[in-house]
Amino acid sequence: MSEAPDAMDAMPEQPVEIPIFPLNTVLFPGGLLPLRVFEARYMDMTGECMREKKPFGVCLIRSGREVGEAAVPEDVGCLAHITDWDMQELGVLSLRTLGGQRFRIRDRNVGAQGLIRARVDLIAPEAAADIPEEYSACIRLLELVIADKSAAVFAEPHRLADASWVGYRLTEILPVPLAAKQRLLELGDSLTRLQILHRFLEQRGLIAS
Repeated sequence: MSEAPDAMDAMPEQPVEIPIFPLNTVLFPGGLLPLRVFEARYMDMTGECMREKKPFGVCLIRSGREVGEAAVPEDVGCLAHITDWDMQELGVLSLRTLGGQRFRIRDRNVGAQGLIRARVDLIAPEAAADIPEEYSACIRLLELVIADKSAAVFAEPHRLADASWVGYRLTEILPVPLAAKQRLLELGDSLTRLQILHRFLEQRGLIAS
């Protein structure tokens, strides 16, 4: 069964309140994130989000664990829009989500079930920027990944001319530590992100110097 993604109001002046799902992963705008939900707090959260056609927030865990007592999330995360779901296994909800806008947590509280709710400021999407010729190897690498996969690894449309889209997709697939992925999520400059990724690829011989 499917739900269409629904955007939050465009850049509200006041902070918005969202539930937070702390995970050992970093979600980026436009990224695909499948999830298996089984804890009661997140089953309730998911049901609320689907009923109200609203996203939840995904944040990398700063300390703690995904299961059990509420973990401490990083301050910057990404909205997750539920695009599809099913329950082929009793008590386990399979979600497919799509990354939306980034946000920064202002304050948060933990409910009786251990669900985190936070007031967040949405971060404006990065302005579209062309990719300089010196970073064109980043585009070719993504083209190879797209061509090599029988199933869609990236949500369409594939915006291979947009520095922000290319930088986010590279950060998702490269073997970069989670802490580094988090820093790249927090960066507000798509060309600086590409420069860092290009240097990483050069240093490991994945592209020509």
